[in-house]
Amino acid sequence: MKSAERWPMYIEIYQLKQLGLNVSQIARKLNISRNTVYKYLNMSPEEMQAFIESVKTRRKKLDPFESQVLQWLREYPDLSAAQIHDWLKERRLDANVCESTVRHFVRHLRERHGIPKSKPMRQYEAVEDPPMGQQMQVDFGETRTHDLHQHPIPYGYGASRLSCPIPGTNTWNGRIDRLPRRM
Repeated sequence: MKSAERWPMYIEIYQLKQLGLNVSQIARKLNISRNTVYKYLNMSPEEMQAFIESVKTRRKKLDPFESQVLQWLREYPDLSAAQIHDWLKERRLDANVCESTVRHFVRHLRERHGIPKSKPMRQYEAVEDPPMGQQMQVDFGETRTHDLHQHPIPYGYGASRLSCPIPGTNTWNGRIDRLPRRM
């Protein structure tokens, strides 16, 4: 909730309370939690003002990395927040945050510093299909496992398959795509 919305919400909660609505009814009408209604009802106007000011000046977890992230965004304006999150982890910076936190932080930096996200146009062209059995698809990935001391161990893997199998390679005893049964 933005700080500009907090005062009207505070006033509306008190008005509904004066009309005789209970906390659950106020929460349903305003589509907020009962805890928020209780919190606002227990605040004086001075406390509410102090609360709004504290929210405005709250530090973000990624504030220590702002200059680094800003440098990356200026150098590579088409970077996604997911890429920035990966770069923070790869460089072992102590930003112990989830991807959505990075996404909100990057959006805030882009708006504040006027860095639009440019999307480069990828150029595609038609390629003739090669003869059967001469094209292969290869995918790479990374996963993690743990050693005996529960330390994470990353390892890479690759998987491949023929995009268009060579005729007759899927045969078994003259029958196509039929494998023997296990006894």
